[in-house]
Amino acid sequence: MASENMEMNGSANRESGGEERRPGRLSRRPAGSPINMNQYANKKSAAESMLDVALLMANASQLKAVLEQGPEFTFYTPLITFISVSLILQITVGVLLIFIVKWNLNDESTHFKLTIMENIVTALIFIIVVVNVFITAFGVHKPNPKA
Repeated sequence: MASENMEMNGSANRESGGEERRPGRLSRRPAGSPINMNQYANKKSAAESMLDVALLMANASQLKAVLEQGPEFTFYTPLITFISVSLILQITVGVLLIFIVKWNLNDESTHFKLTIMENIVTALIFIIVVVNVFITAFGVHKPNPKA
């Protein structure tokens, strides 16, 4: 079994030294060259930031809908609290992601700080997800203009 060749996204033949180049396939880095980890981390952080901005806009819209309904809405106070906590945590995550992108991954002295910051970001994102589950459970409805 160990000597079998497997086809998945190119050749997995150990003798050939990795993935085969296919004609017409675009490649930005030469075969066999290492991945630039700074570039990878920056793109990953940028993608996370874009998702954070999308959720931030959704929460701002939810906050507007709750404020339009006013204090007579059944879950007014819990929703205002949950949405506010979510917004504050999202802004915190965004600021931390900016710092993470700015630091050089190749500098050994920053690895510990980066690891701590990435763990904090991961924990905050988990909390944001849980808070947004509660926001969804309580339900934010646009006010009925006919009522």
